[in-house]
Amino acid sequence: MSVAVKLQGIRKSYGAIEILKGLDLDIADGSFTSLLGPSGCGKTTLLNMIGGLDQPTEGTIRIYSDEVFSKAKLVNVPIERRNIGFVFQNYALWPHMTVLQNVGYSLKLKGTNKTDRERRAREMLDRLELGHLADRYPYQLSGGQQQRVAIARALVYQPRLLLLDEPLSNLDAQLRERARSWLKDIHQAFKLTTILVTHDQVEALSLSDQVVLLNNGGIEQKGSATDIYNRPATIYVADFVGGSNIIGGKLSGLAGSESDAVVTVTTPDGTQITARSHAKLTIGATASIAVRPQKVVLSANGKQTERAGSTIGFKPRTVLYHGGQYEVIGDTAFGPLRVLSEQEPTNATAYALLPTDDCLCVPS
Repeated sequence: MSVAVKLQGIRKSYGAIEILKGLDLDIADGSFTSLLGPSGCGKTTLLNMIGGLDQPTEGTIRIYSDEVFSKAKLVNVPIERRNIGFVFQNYALWPHMTVLQNVGYSLKLKGTNKTDRERRAREMLDRLELGHLADRYPYQLSGGQQQRVAIARALVYQPRLLLLDEPLSNLDAQLRERARSWLKDIHQAFKLTTILVTHDQVEALSLSDQVVLLNNGGIEQKGSATDIYNRPATIYVADFVGGSNIIGGKLSGLAGSESDAVVTVTTPDGTQITARSHAKLTIGATASIAVRPQKVVLSANGKQTERAGSTIGFKPRTVLYHGGQYEVIGDTAFGPLRVLSEQEPTNATAYALLPTDDCLCVPS
């Protein structure tokens, strides 16, 4: 694997407050990597340090063969010499310039003559299907169009790296869905190493080759979207990505191999729940089960013969209609349980099945 960005021992402190705590990360050439996490986890700070807008307190940053930052060697290559494209959350388009002038501005800073920069700016706008907007000003554009112009401006001078700082956050829900597809198409067309900062798990999972989930100044888990979603390494990952129900207890049964075991967890009230486990566990250890709301099956009689699992008493308390499915919050012996169901619960709904294959046991 050819490495486009290599981060080693990255620390960032503001006085006594440590934002990043010795982070190591490799980003593959041509990949799409998302830095995912809640506000304050350090993801934008990390992106800014890669781009040269901020610098680590300690550590080393390499972009391909170039060492662009080293605290030990006193190296700090300025942003204009790192050859990267940067798209900010507010797009940062010049309000007094037309779309064509905005896209060509980076070429102007590099000394490209007017004829060549207008030609290249128009070619980029045409390639991104924005040519008809060339003579408009930013205030005449929709939010989605402004975003696309900002990306065109970042791509026009052929950077080796594209950095995106929550570029979809200012769009409404419908536009965000379209923009995700458009960003995916852009990445596939240009084959450009791309790093996206987002707090939206749907964006991260749908766009990325690699998802890096940050928490408390470090990497909680990194891997493919399917690994992060299907094999969360910690309770934090299971809860943040997919909004799992987390059910705590102690391990009371264990069968199978360490890499793929079927376990039984007993909750404090005595309820026994079976689950899959991919971690090394011992009988009596504190453990938690993560089960996603859409995997829970509601029923009136508690008889579930099609799938193995744990049937528990369930009393619906709150029902929210989302269009196509119902979000049901209900009470169980061990606490509240959140369910997403295509069927509206009725007064007869009294049980919930937690399928064994869809329940994951994670060490607490």
